[in-house]
Amino acid sequence: MNPRCSLFSYSRRSVLLLTLSSALRTRSFAFLSTTSIQVHSGRSARPRSFLGGVGRAIWTRGGSLDSHSDLTMEPRQTMIGAGEKLSRMRKTMKEWGVDAYLVPSDDPHLSEYVPAAYMRRGFLTDFHGSAGTALVLTDSHGTRPAEKTEDVDLETGKGAYLWTDSRYFNEASLRLDPKHWTLMKQGQPKVPTIIKFLSKFATEHYKSQGMPLKVGIDPYVHSASFAKELNEAFEKAARDFEVNHTDGTAEAAGTLNGDVAKSPVIGVIDTLEGKPNLVDSIWDGRPELPKNPFRVQPLKYAGMTVADKVEKIRSEMTEKKATLAVFGALDDVAYLFNVRCMGDVETCPVGIAYATVSHDEVTLYCDQEKVQPNEVSAHLTEAKVTVKPYDQIVSDIKYHISSNTRNKVWLDSTRSNYAVSRVIPNSSLIDAQNPITPMKACKNPSEMEGMRRAHIVDGAAMANFMAWLEHTLLVEERSVSEVEIDEVLTGYRAQQPGFYEVSFPTIAGVGSNGAIVHYRAAEGSELLKYLDKTQPILIDSGGQYEYGTTDVTRTWHFGESPSEEFKEMYTRVLKGNIGVDSMIFPENTPGFVLDVFARKSLWEAGKDYGHGTGHGVGAALNVHEGPHSISPHWANKEVLKKGMVTSNEPGFYDDGNFGIRIENLLEIVDVNSSNADATTNDEEPPSKKQKTQGKKFLKFAKLTMIPIQKNLINLDLMTESELDWLDAYHDEVFRKVSPLLEESSPAMNWLIKSCSKIERK
Repeated sequence: MNPRCSLFSYSRRSVLLLTLSSALRTRSFAFLSTTSIQVHSGRSARPRSFLGGVGRAIWTRGGSLDSHSDLTMEPRQTMIGAGEKLSRMRKTMKEWGVDAYLVPSDDPHLSEYVPAAYMRRGFLTDFHGSAGTALVLTDSHGTRPAEKTEDVDLETGKGAYLWTDSRYFNEASLRLDPKHWTLMKQGQPKVPTIIKFLSKFATEHYKSQGMPLKVGIDPYVHSASFAKELNEAFEKAARDFEVNHTDGTAEAAGTLNGDVAKSPVIGVIDTLEGKPNLVDSIWDGRPELPKNPFRVQPLKYAGMTVADKVEKIRSEMTEKKATLAVFGALDDVAYLFNVRCMGDVETCPVGIAYATVSHDEVTLYCDQEKVQPNEVSAHLTEAKVTVKPYDQIVSDIKYHISSNTRNKVWLDSTRSNYAVSRVIPNSSLIDAQNPITPMKACKNPSEMEGMRRAHIVDGAAMANFMAWLEHTLLVEERSVSEVEIDEVLTGYRAQQPGFYEVSFPTIAGVGSNGAIVHYRAAEGSELLKYLDKTQPILIDSGGQYEYGTTDVTRTWHFGESPSEEFKEMYTRVLKGNIGVDSMIFPENTPGFVLDVFARKSLWEAGKDYGHGTGHGVGAALNVHEGPHSISPHWANKEVLKKGMVTSNEPGFYDDGNFGIRIENLLEIVDVNSSNADATTNDEEPPSKKQKTQGKKFLKFAKLTMIPIQKNLINLDLMTESELDWLDAYHDEVFRKVSPLLEESSPAMNWLIKSCSKIERK
């Protein structure tokens, strides 16, 4: 059946089956059930769940919090309770001689989403949000840091702590066993960071035990920058201790492993060489590491050959005087080699691998199974890429350094694990943003064209879905569960050509669930709600297509009389979205400068939201990509440049009642691009102004092509220019999406109605 036809006369089961019959006509097709989707792409099928996901967050290190949910293809749990897990863990910790052990969210590539085999923190704590780190002490009622500063005032601890951010406070409170775990709400007053907590705890431990605190870590799942920061904190705490304690014990205590320090050694990192990750030692039935094959990303979508990318990297290496560049982030590797993978990391088209580039060799480190397809091996051979075993990267870096004392290794310590970085002496290290990061962030014309196409077909999928949802609620008068909404929406996306999987686990939150930023719908959950005409729904979703990645949030209400408070907040969120979208700004403006425009209307009403406003998005890559962001946090000073893609997603959340978020993806373009706003004959054009002022100015162009619900807008709060913006946006949506819909189809009728001009007072 044509994907543009009506599905209204069919049951929910039929909707899913019809998706199959339509999708079979495309290169990428899907089998759908109420629990999983299998995506076929020319070779083999693998089961993919598209229901998963609690809490998602950042362009991670140094970026901004965003509003997404996290992957929760949760590893299969045993029936072992929190107390038993911690008891086993502490027993092993004592045997291995460590006083504390850190369990982060990361894999060896410091990924945002990780394979099930690396969900160690989730296994240990039963909390599966993407952001969070667990700390376990050997003594369940051990010595606590004596916090004397005004900003720290902690309740009595239980010897096991979980740090997470505000997006996950509610979920972590529900998932953690309060008998055994203490939730550390990072960023809140009187709650220390992990670094500060450990440094103070080390001081107290040293005072009471006369021995340094040994903190166990797996060096492959902690960033090099974290290890450096923790070591520096221990050293500072030791200096402070020496100043405050002049009883003569400091010098004697400063002896460790035969070295005499000027200050006492009060804390050390123990990487437990020769031992496995400590959580693995107690995790019965831990999933196997995935070894799914790569696929070649066609040049018509990649836009640059591997050889061209390598040439550009080597040019920058020459400027940096680097002899080797190391890439550990999975999306960096996929981008460099123009390959993608499905199955290693749910919703992310990347495969587990490292890469290095020297002036005479390009190396891919991965399991052999990943390059078995003939197309992939031929592609890599043509690009003169050497394939080596995954585990060989550390020894190769060591050899490169030892072979010539003048060799320099370029590595970004914020995106590289400690195990890789620690083998590089400071004298041989160039620690800076790697050359792939800005290349990947600024899309080339082919990548951007693919992104535009992905958003247009995504708009067609959403039009079909919304027509179905409206008919189900208003004509059939049947309520719809959040899980069914997730399934059917994914089914419509699967009808589109080139679809592989969702770009992150769909958030579909009815009523009060919409206020849970990280919410995930699940059958059997006590939180599961059904959408009807009395409550709003927030839907945050996206698709991974062969040619691009989408991410969109809309808040809908199908009742006749939403509350005035809801309409006011909806309108203020929309005004914030328009405020950012309409900005013209100089090139090299940091993203945080624009954040205020998203919040201005909410601030005027004394309201705000806790997450960032915008994150970068990959081109047929990860839905969260750096290095830029739009956020109130000034830590990320990365500037905005032409060719970048960012989300624009202000929101408002009334806990226990509703959540509102309106998100579009935007591309950054020159103000004098073909779709720049027209100027009057009397006004000097922007391009001429640029020259006279000596600056280049940029603006945003819309990628997302999905209407915004008009009858939720309080017209009294909108300006004429904002209403003009809305009409112009809907006109653009209709022009681009309507050619993909069948005349007089329910989807077309919905699009016509939704894109009509707003009635003004």
